[in-house]
Amino acid sequence: MPLTAPPAAPRPPWLADPPLVRGYRRTVPLRIRRAVIAMTGVELRRAALHGLGRLSLTSGALRLRWARRRLGRLVRTGLLSAPDRMVIADDRGTRIATVVRTPTPLFARAENLRLVCEALDRARLDHFVVRCYSNVASAVGVRADQRTAVVTALGELCEREAGYVSLPPRKGGAAPLRLGATARAWRALAAAPVVRFTRFHTTPRGDLVLGSSHGCDIEFWDRAPAEAPAHPEPGGGTAEILHAPRPNRTTASVPLTGDAVRAPDHMFTRLAPAEGWSPGPLVRTRPEFTTRLPDEVRFPIDVVYTWVDGSDPQWQRRRAAVTNTEAGYHEQAANAARYANRDELRYSLRSLHLYAPWVRHIYIVTDRQVPDWLALDHPGITVVDHQEIFDDPTVLPTFNSHAIETRLHHIKGLAEHFLYFNDDVFLGSPVTPQDFFLANGVTKFFPSRALIPLAPADQLDVPVSAAGKNNRRLLEGRFGATVTQKMKHTPHAVRTSVLAEIEREFPEPIRATMANRVRSTSDVSLPSSLHHYYAFLTGRAVPAQLRYDYFDLARPTIDNRLARLLRSRHCQAFCLNDTVSSEHDLAGQLALLGPFLDAYFPVPSPLERAVTRQEPRQPCPSPSPSR
Repeated sequence: MPLTAPPAAPRPPWLADPPLVRGYRRTVPLRIRRAVIAMTGVELRRAALHGLGRLSLTSGALRLRWARRRLGRLVRTGLLSAPDRMVIADDRGTRIATVVRTPTPLFARAENLRLVCEALDRARLDHFVVRCYSNVASAVGVRADQRTAVVTALGELCEREAGYVSLPPRKGGAAPLRLGATARAWRALAAAPVVRFTRFHTTPRGDLVLGSSHGCDIEFWDRAPAEAPAHPEPGGGTAEILHAPRPNRTTASVPLTGDAVRAPDHMFTRLAPAEGWSPGPLVRTRPEFTTRLPDEVRFPIDVVYTWVDGSDPQWQRRRAAVTNTEAGYHEQAANAARYANRDELRYSLRSLHLYAPWVRHIYIVTDRQVPDWLALDHPGITVVDHQEIFDDPTVLPTFNSHAIETRLHHIKGLAEHFLYFNDDVFLGSPVTPQDFFLANGVTKFFPSRALIPLAPADQLDVPVSAAGKNNRRLLEGRFGATVTQKMKHTPHAVRTSVLAEIEREFPEPIRATMANRVRSTSDVSLPSSLHHYYAFLTGRAVPAQLRYDYFDLARPTIDNRLARLLRSRHCQAFCLNDTVSSEHDLAGQLALLGPFLDAYFPVPSPLERAVTRQEPRQPCPSPSPSR
């Protein structure tokens, strides 16, 4: 199975930098790079980067020769003989991966856990699933005095499944991985209190790799006498206990001879739905790990999108009929970029499928439009037309997102707790309900450092600032508090009861916003800002942090920023936004975003009709592990 160089097809501009140049930009802080430019000048810096590019060609050839030798060693192991195996490569080397049609982080986690538990069952070794702190990995406890038998069972598992073993990853970086079928791999882990098993999973095209982040940790629990008679034996003796090698969410010890029980796997990860589209498997554990913890989110959470296809001719005619008489007060209110359809909704739904499988139901609010690729028969999706939620038909059609947002809590069947998404907001890595809600129902919001100008709203304000000023005026009158911060463009955690209460508290501003068919200086922004501050000031919301970034598609450095995001996948959420580009600029943005979104979210969600799935519009980049 020869390893050949990739074809010399044109690469997307956001992946055009040679490896050494990308490494320089990744490792040298921006402030230092700017200082270098200031001292040496732009021309000298450009010459240095050009030299790094030439050196990258040589180093690339060396890496290719090394990869061929590495591949030869993998072939000789015989682990590539299975038809569902393929070789994948990343920055840390070449790996053997199992091909899965639509892998997700939750699937990879469950598969690694299943394989370990089945191997231990086959060897008749006592074990129990532990409620560990990770939500994307799993953990299984075994007796430390049975280590030899456990290692033998896991070695046989690795030989069957092309499994890798390592230490669990730390904050400083990933630990070295070795094929667990070799004695050398286990010698390096002979004294490790916790060992991670990983079977890599990838798509048929190899464009998404799920690796050690989703592995299963085998914890070796030490046998020791109890310090106090917490588990007394008949006759007054003290039972022996097993002591955990590291902290977990529930207990530091369990009885040596405790009874095993079966529990649903969703109890051991906050990434899984408590009651989802398909029930989770039962796993072997101890009763101590089946207790209900006070920070568990037990209520259902829905998602609401507002979506428009600005390229639809019928929608354009409806908009023209309104804007000819009610033009938006600011150029951003009517700019083509605001209504452009870059297929973001498809990929935002994919991000939910990958990184928030706990969502109960998704609602898409539209104006007589339905994406042609959407699987309308799926039980997890509902398209809601504006006519279903507006109680005053005379204000329709509307082209004011603020007006539409005032009616979201009138969606029939919507959960009390939901996340409000714009279609240009994406999840970038796994998130849990606790990232957006407390278990007692309190919502979280994410203030921005961007400030709302203190002057009253006027015609010079951009729409978001005007709405923020109007929100502030209402809150000052009700609570005497002056809000100054805007909100980040994240998913917004919202409660329908709070929205309804705000509508009762401020009926005139809410009705006036609803009646504005285009954006106006009198608008309020209900679910994305006013809700958060009102809920906070009434004790039902708290400020919080989310790993997030905002990407302005009109900025000249956007290609490099997207490349860094794809490589690192460090954000829990990110926004790809543009309110100033012309229609001419939109074609270039589509050429930029198409390959990026295909590379970041290559796995179709169940909400897509597979027959209409679009192929990448440019050659896909090398795979990046999902973290």
